[in-house]
Amino acid sequence: MSTPTNATTPSSTATPNLSAFIWNIANLLRGTYKQADYGKVILPFTVLRRFDAVLEPTKAVVLDRAEKLKDSPAAEHILPTAAGADFYNTSRYTLSTIANDPANVRANLTDYVNGFSENVRDIFDRYEFPNQLAKLDENDLLYLVLQRFAEIDLHPDRVDNTQMGTIFEELIRKFAETSNEKAGEHFTPREVVRLMVSLLFTEHPDDDPKKSLTIPGAVRTVYDPTAGTGGMLSVSDEYVREHFPSAKLRLHGQELNAESFAIAKADMVIKGQAISDIIWGDTLTNDGHIGRTFDFGIANPPFGVEWKKQQKFVTDEHQQRGFEGRFGPGLPRVSDGSLLFVLHLVKKMRSKADGGGRVGIVLNGSPLFTGGAGSGESNIRKYLFENDLVDAIIGLPTDLFYNTGIATYIWILDNDKPASRRGRVQLIDATAQWVKMRKSLGSKRREISPEQIREIVRTYGENVESETSKIFRNDEFGYTTITVERPQQFTWAFGPERLTLALAARPLASLTEDARNAIEDLAEESPIASTTHSAAFARDLKALLATRGVSLTAPQSKALIAGLAERDETAPVVTDAKGRPVPDTDLRDTENVPLTEDIDDYIAREIAPHLEHFWIDRSKDKVGYEIPFTRHFYKYVPPRSLDEIDADLNKLIAEITVLLAEVEKR
Repeated sequence: MSTPTNATTPSSTATPNLSAFIWNIANLLRGTYKQADYGKVILPFTVLRRFDAVLEPTKAVVLDRAEKLKDSPAAEHILPTAAGADFYNTSRYTLSTIANDPANVRANLTDYVNGFSENVRDIFDRYEFPNQLAKLDENDLLYLVLQRFAEIDLHPDRVDNTQMGTIFEELIRKFAETSNEKAGEHFTPREVVRLMVSLLFTEHPDDDPKKSLTIPGAVRTVYDPTAGTGGMLSVSDEYVREHFPSAKLRLHGQELNAESFAIAKADMVIKGQAISDIIWGDTLTNDGHIGRTFDFGIANPPFGVEWKKQQKFVTDEHQQRGFEGRFGPGLPRVSDGSLLFVLHLVKKMRSKADGGGRVGIVLNGSPLFTGGAGSGESNIRKYLFENDLVDAIIGLPTDLFYNTGIATYIWILDNDKPASRRGRVQLIDATAQWVKMRKSLGSKRREISPEQIREIVRTYGENVESETSKIFRNDEFGYTTITVERPQQFTWAFGPERLTLALAARPLASLTEDARNAIEDLAEESPIASTTHSAAFARDLKALLATRGVSLTAPQSKALIAGLAERDETAPVVTDAKGRPVPDTDLRDTENVPLTEDIDDYIAREIAPHLEHFWIDRSKDKVGYEIPFTRHFYKYVPPRSLDEIDADLNKLIAEITVLLAEVEKR
C-alpha cells in the first residue's frame, strides 16, 4: 500500500497554497499512473470536493425535499432551489462520512457521485470517473486519495468562486504542461491567450460610450466555440475582473473532446457561471448555441485540420441556408477548416444594432492567402473585407505553440468599428516580440513577456503607421482577376517531322497498322508545304490520304490536323464562321489587377505594349482578396560587396596557410 506524502493540509486562510497542496496529492499516484494521466484523478476529485463543500449547508434540506418528492418530475426544478445552487445531490453521503468508512469507500463514493443532478454528473462521466475509482481501489489508493481531499476546506465562505477558479486553472495548467502532447492538443499558451484577450477588450477613444465596460454594472458575454479546457474563457473573466471591476462577464463555450469539456464545465461551475452555457459537441455540425449572439468571441481552432467528417453537414448548410446560415460566403478546401470557425464566429457576433460584437481568433498563415479569386477561401476573405469586419491582424513569433513551430496570426474582427478604424485594417508585425524559454515544451521554445504584450497592445491601440504597424484601406487587399485571351495563329504542313508528334494523339491510337504505314509513306513521298489556310490544308490532306485508301473518322481527322499545326505569331489570326478570332486556350493567361487601379489603364500599361493580338474576356472577371502580410513588412538587405567577400576569403586562406605550416613543422 502506498503511503501519503509529508505535506500538510493548509489552513483555510492559506488559499494561495491550496493548488500546491492539491498538486502534491498527485505524488500518491506515482507508479500506478503515468504523470501525464495524474489530472484524470486529481481534477475530478478537486471538483467533487468543491461541490461537496458548496452543498454542505443545505444537505439536510435537500435530502428532506428529495424524500418527499421521490420520482416527481418537479424535483428537477425544486431541488436546485433547495440546494441554493444550479445543481444538487440526493445521496445521503458526503466526502467526510465516506472517509469515516474505509471498508466501503468505493461503493459509497459511487453512490455519492450518482446522486448528483444530471447537469453536473456528466462531468464525472466524461472523466470516466468510475474507471478511475476502480483503478485506485485495485491499487489500494482510493481511500488515501479520498482522505486527503476530505481534509481540504473548499467551502465558499473560505474560498470564493474567484479564488477557486484560480486554483483550478493553476491545476489545469500544471497537468497540461506535464504532457507536451496534451498541451499541444488542448492548451493554448497562457501568454498568447493574455495577448488575445488584451487586444479583444481594448477600448478605443472614439468607441461608443454605451459599449464601455467601465459602465457600472455592465454585463457582457464572451463565447469560445473551441473551448478546450476553458482557458481562454477563464483569462477573459480574469482580465475583466482586473481592468473593469464593476463589470461582469458571462462565459459561454462548446467543446468536442470529452475530457477537455469536463474540465471546462467544471471550471465554469466552480467560477459560479451558468452550467448550461458550456455545451459538449462538434461546433461545426451541432451548434450548441444556435440562434444566440455574443459581445465577444475568442478561439484557437485547430491549425490545418481537415473537415472531411463534417463535410456533408457543412456543405448542406452552405447550399440550403446560404447567408441565413453560417457558411453563406463560401467553403474552404477540405484540408483546412479554420476559416469555417471564422465564419461561425462572425455569425455569433452581436448585431450592430444591439451594440456590435468583436472576435479574436488565432490562425495559421493559410487563411491569409490560400486560394485564388473565386475560391472558397478568397470569397470568405472578400465577405470579411467588403463588410468591414477585419479590424487588425497581428503576426506572432514562431515556436510559440506546444505542437507546432509555424507562423501564427491573431485576427481581430469587429462589426461596429469606431470611426477612426472604419474602412481600414491594421497589420502589426510582432514577430520579433519574444524571449527564449529556459526550457522548451514540445515545439514551444519562445514566449511573449508581459512587457512585450503591453507593447503590442499599445501599438494596436495607437493605430498609427510605424515600422511594425501598417494601415490599409480594405480595398487595398482586393484584386480583379482578368482573363487575357490570345487568338490562334498557326501554319499547317504535312511532313515527317510534324507527323511523328501528330500520330501520338489518343484518337489516332486505333489506326490500323496499314493505315499508319500509308500515312507515314505519304509524308515522305508527297509532303504538303506549310500554309496558313486551315480549310484548304484539310481538303488537300483528305484528298491525299484517299489516294492510298485511308479514310479517317471525324475525331481522327481533327486530331491529325491539330497535330500538324504549329504556332506562328506571324500567321493570320484564325477566325470562326462569324469572323470572330478563335481563342488559343494554351495561350490563355490571367492577370490580377488591384481594385485600386482602373482595369483599362492597367491593360494599356502592362499588357498592350507586349502583345500584338489579344482581348480581355470580361465575362470571366473574378474579384478576390488576399493578405500578403510578410510582403508589407519585408526589408531589403543588400548582398555583401565583392570586396568584403574577397577580404574574408583572403583572411581564411591566410589562417589555413598558417595552420598547414604548423602541421609541416611537426
